Amino acid sequence: MATEIGRTGETGRTGVTETKPTDIGLKREMGLIGATWSSETSIIGSGWLFGAWLAAAAAGTAALLGWIIAGVAVVILALVHAELGGMYPVSGGTARFPHYAYGSVAGISFGFFSWVQALTVAPIECFAVMQYASYYWHSVYNTTTGVTTGFGYAMTVILLAIFTALNFFGMRLFNKINSGITWWKVLIPLFCIIVLFTQFKASNFGSHGGFMPYGVKALFGAIPSAGIVFAYLGFEQADQLAGEIRNPQRNLPRAIIFAVLIGTAIYVLLQVVYIGALTPSLLSHGWAATGNNPGLTSGPFAFVAGAVALGWLATLLRIDAVISPFGTGLIYQTSTSRIGYGLARNRYFPQIFARVDKRGIPWISLIFAFVAGLLFLLPFPSWKSLVGLVTSASVLMYAGAPLSLGAFRRQVPEAERPYRLPGAKVLSPLAFIVANLLIYWSGFEVLWKLGIVLVIGYVLIGISMAFDRLRPPLDWKSATWLPVYIIGMGIISWQGQYSGAASTDLHPLPPTNTGALPFWWDMLVVAAFSLAIYFWAVATRLPRAEMLNLVNRQSDHPELPDAPRH
Repeated sequence: MATEIGRTGETGRTGVTETKPTDIGLKREMGLIGATWSSETSIIGSGWLFGAWLAAAAAGTAALLGWIIAGVAVVILALVHAELGGMYPVSGGTARFPHYAYGSVAGISFGFFSWVQALTVAPIECFAVMQYASYYWHSVYNTTTGVTTGFGYAMTVILLAIFTALNFFGMRLFNKINSGITWWKVLIPLFCIIVLFTQFKASNFGSHGGFMPYGVKALFGAIPSAGIVFAYLGFEQADQLAGEIRNPQRNLPRAIIFAVLIGTAIYVLLQVVYIGALTPSLLSHGWAATGNNPGLTSGPFAFVAGAVALGWLATLLRIDAVISPFGTGLIYQTSTSRIGYGLARNRYFPQIFARVDKRGIPWISLIFAFVAGLLFLLPFPSWKSLVGLVTSASVLMYAGAPLSLGAFRRQVPEAERPYRLPGAKVLSPLAFIVANLLIYWSGFEVLWKLGIVLVIGYVLIGISMAFDRLRPPLDWKSATWLPVYIIGMGIISWQGQYSGAASTDLHPLPPTNTGALPFWWDMLVVAAFSLAIYFWAVATRLPRAEMLNLVNRQSDHPELPDAPRH
């Protein structure tokens, strides 16, 4: 199914025509609303239940700026994904775009980041359900230590098993279940916003230290550590399920853009009404003290509603506290299996991960996602302690998208792009800077742990590929920038201002960063380093013929043998 893309003689010079990768066995049964809701249900998860509370405790009223800054950052990243998804609508897209653009070495790195990120979210949502359920079901969560109990841990395992079981339904039925849950998840926050506006206290804004009581540094630190970025994550779910979306060139870009705009509006308004609805007594000891308030810990919006005599709203929100993270965990279990499928199509994971049943479900990948998810439950016993890790894994995954866009614009400039990012020459490197700033703000404590996870991933994927006779070659030349990028970001983080130590526990840990880079200069260094890596990576991208070869190997009728290139 090869089609020529240009009229400039480019195809003739390379001897290769453009093909579209095709996902074998998957069924395209999801429309525009389903695709939009697949991203929206990931965005509106446990983040809306906890994000406004943690953000206000960390930054005071300035938390509003944090949501706006993160929203703009995510919109830029989302627009990049919209072009890529429309251009190559394949399942597990975030794990496959760098593979096409830079080959296997870079592809393994960003592909594994994608898989780890998706894998950890479902356990996070299980913990969020336990934390909220503790209001009625005290035995599942210890509000004093801030961790789940042994019984609560057993319940998270059962929840993860339910997510897995529901995913064995065909996409058509699964789409109906997910859409129903997502309509609820969108309407409840909107209803909460409307009701709490009736309790609005303008005097709360700027009280107890002014608009920015803890300074600019605390504001930027809150963006990753308070769960602001985490709340927005998931807009790429339409990319991950692209192999099952009808008319993906049209529906996929629209779905991503619609989902991000809806999510941004909801989160900013939620922060406004949360600040405005707080009673004066809750703020008597300042914003930071609200982060340790036992009532807010078990459900901030529900507690605020109860404090202003809206008990019925508190009850409704506690019901939503189970449904909302349940829906997010469900869709992430889906995307984890699709990313595993995509990595098998890249021939990084064993080919058994690409097997699908008669309903089009990659069932081996789905079962493995459940088993691996159990391992991530073990060392991180609370919702907040996992946020730092998944945020860093996410933004590392997102960093691969602007690099891929920059490469594709030069490799295949005439390729069909249903959505074409305006000003890509500026926005693509800007998106890469944004992703790296998010990585930097996560802190060194998070990054070095993520580095260990990456090394483990290289070992596991290396073992898998060693037994695959048709594995792709290791494209070292097009990934010379990669070790410099990973090590360089680690060094900048080590010398920078953000430790991230508090994100591993409810109690602050000794900082592991040096703080040698002054504030503001540190972010300038990140931006300059990002630009250097971006243009280096794009300059060493795969040659056009080799890139099209990789794409062709994943088409439904490959014209070239599915064997290593020489």
